Amino acid sequence: MTGRPRTFDKDAVLRMAMRAFWERGYDGVSVAQVCKEAGIAAPSLYAAFGDKNALFEKACALYTEHLDEDLERDLSAPTAREAIEHLLRSSAEHFSAPGQPPGCLVMGEPRLAERRDKTRDMIRERLRRAAAEGELTSVVEADGLAAFVDTVLTGMAARARDGASRTQLLDTARYAARAWPT
Repeated sequence: MTGRPRTFDKDAVLRMAMRAFWERGYDGVSVAQVCKEAGIAAPSLYAAFGDKNALFEKACALYTEHLDEDLERDLSAPTAREAIEHLLRSSAEHFSAPGQPPGCLVMGEPRLAERRDKTRDMIRERLRRAAAEGELTSVVEADGLAAFVDTVLTGMAARARDGASRTQLLDTARYAARAWPT
């Protein structure tokens, strides 16, 4: 005997859950809230996604899918300076995109420290490559610059959540890009 077929759009519910976690964080979202917002019963949610933690993991995977592509695109610019300028600008745009919650799910969620580490590592590796190619003076300089860029990104995400405008975030990105070592 098979169960009744699912009567809801699983992708739409996952996008809705992603948005809820993005807006309110893991601790601010309950299964009951997700079910109410999606108009489905808890057993249906559990059957489709598993428990709250599994739903969160799937929502985060959906969120980061395009972020990884964007990060790789930004960091693939011909020079490290251009890569960081692209990254800062595209992050400011993402953090303030119309029709979505402000900020960044990854930056705002304590449970995603490992994911933030992955982003830091990608930035650091790009800048270390710039040091090896002579664009930066040393690995020490590359690591310091990577920490600076990470701090700026974290700050921009927090400012977006606090209501900073796109113009303000793009200004921050522009000023941060000027801090490139000479």
